[in-house]
Amino acid sequence: MSGETDLIKLYSGQILQLAAAIPHTDRLNNPAATVKKRSPLCGSTVTVDLKIVDGRISDFGQDVKACALGQAAASVVGANVVGRTREDIEAARAALKAMLKEDGPTPPAPFEGLEVLRPARDYKNRHASIMLALDATAEAFEAAEQANCA
Repeated sequence: MSGETDLIKLYSGQILQLAAAIPHTDRLNNPAATVKKRSPLCGSTVTVDLKIVDGRISDFGQDVKACALGQAAASVVGANVVGRTREDIEAARAALKAMLKEDGPTPPAPFEGLEVLRPARDYKNRHASIMLALDATAEAFEAAEQANCA
């Protein structure tokens, strides 16, 4: 019963509020890149569209089909991603991964809201879903840069 109680605690009110208010859910017309990432374990998916101007994300859209934890992560990412550089996204992604896998520090501003997902570190089967939004954003940023250099 303790495991079930812990899982219920994991889905805190704050996580559910974030999941219910995901920003930038409209897909973009003519994005510089689109990337869809899927968690093979649970089937969660996040599709990200982005545009880049002067090395920063200028517009962002996402389609999130994930559990509440993946939705909460996408909510924090979506609220803070516009204006960020590739380095900002990579730093947030590395920090989130370390926070989940190694109980590392909270991701840097402006992504410190991902701290709400720290209790999920004990649920390794949820990590991939939580990582989807940043993984897709980082991959889309890279793809957009490569397309621009071609």
